[in-house]
Amino acid sequence: MTQLISAKNGEMTPELVAIAEKEGVDAKVLMQKVAEGKVCILKNINHTNCVPTAVGEGLSIKVNANIGTSKDRSCTKEELEKLKIIHETGADAVMDLSTGADIDETRKAIIKECRIPLGTVPMYQAGKEAMDNHGSILELDKDKLFSDIEKHCRDGVDFITVHCGVTRQVVDFLKEQGRICDIVSRGGSMLAAWVLGNNKENPLYEFYDDLLDIAKTYDTTLSLGDGLRPGAGADAGDRAQVAESLFLGELVSRARKAGVQTMVEGPGHVPLNQIPAMIETIKYLTQGAPLYVLGPLVTDIAPGYDHITAAIGGTLAAYHGADFLCYVTPSEHLGLPNADQVRQGVITCKIAAHAADVAKGRPQSIERDRQMSMARKALDWETQKKYAIDKTVFEHIETGEPCTMCGKYCSMKLINDYL
Repeated sequence: MTQLISAKNGEMTPELVAIAEKEGVDAKVLMQKVAEGKVCILKNINHTNCVPTAVGEGLSIKVNANIGTSKDRSCTKEELEKLKIIHETGADAVMDLSTGADIDETRKAIIKECRIPLGTVPMYQAGKEAMDNHGSILELDKDKLFSDIEKHCRDGVDFITVHCGVTRQVVDFLKEQGRICDIVSRGGSMLAAWVLGNNKENPLYEFYDDLLDIAKTYDTTLSLGDGLRPGAGADAGDRAQVAESLFLGELVSRARKAGVQTMVEGPGHVPLNQIPAMIETIKYLTQGAPLYVLGPLVTDIAPGYDHITAAIGGTLAAYHGADFLCYVTPSEHLGLPNADQVRQGVITCKIAAHAADVAKGRPQSIERDRQMSMARKALDWETQKKYAIDKTVFEHIETGEPCTMCGKYCSMKLINDYL
């Protein structure tokens, strides 16, 4: 019994009731949106230590953080330290994108410690093993791929990215299009290469019903990956990207009929002026499914600062309908992030999410800003720390005293004395 099926049956699960209270929304309204597929509750039945969260229409904008090993840096302990920081900084979900030495061991260790919903990309494991053991992605076996998917779900993964929309037709559009950056999605590139090299249909699309059966068993949410997301601003909104979105809309409908929770992933690198139309179009084509975006990054020339370019785009995207922001760290396009860069990525993304919530008129977010401003006027640093996104910045300021910027010339103190 998935959250979607329960909602369709008019049953309020404990997870739904808890989320409604936390979000400050009516439980019946939330149940209806879950039933319609416009809200997903991220909670695998086997992830016992997870506090569920929900993404979608009418809820606060959620933030995801990525961790995971690589071939060059494969240390599970390091990734667990990053997970600890992610918990401390208040991200709503985390994804394990490991491609290192022992993916199964790393995933199980992370699940054991993870108190928020966890996502993975099973294709990374299946594709890595095909390339490492057989020398080519073309040797990827459909049964091995689906076996890895079930293993991730059985272990307790709450949502999985699956690039089902990278179909033969979409790959043909890509070939005809002529992009600057053909495919920047790792999972998308693996499947596109498999489709081209084997001249066969994407198994995730061809055997989508099998995928739905697995997801339904564990109530794992399918995050339909944007394998053709633009990796350069000049590629944004082309035929290949739009064609994939059309397929994703079809897959959303099929999942809803099967009782499987589904969200859709979005771009990518997108110029600022194109973001509103792109987000609204994707939401329309996918029947209002929760939209999970990477960025969007509004310029291509800011390596080392892409957490900022992503926050600019993420704020606008969330205002126009995106529901779930994936953080970007300062090391995007440069390498695997360290612990400090993970912290920066979460904090910056949370700023974008909160700014969008304020702009959309969310009462809780507006009140938080008001409380912060009142504390700032009173030079109450402890209360400011309470409401701040990053609480570590107040460690060396004495409450009741002006900061060192103005000292005795503090505008707040001066006007308070005479107003």
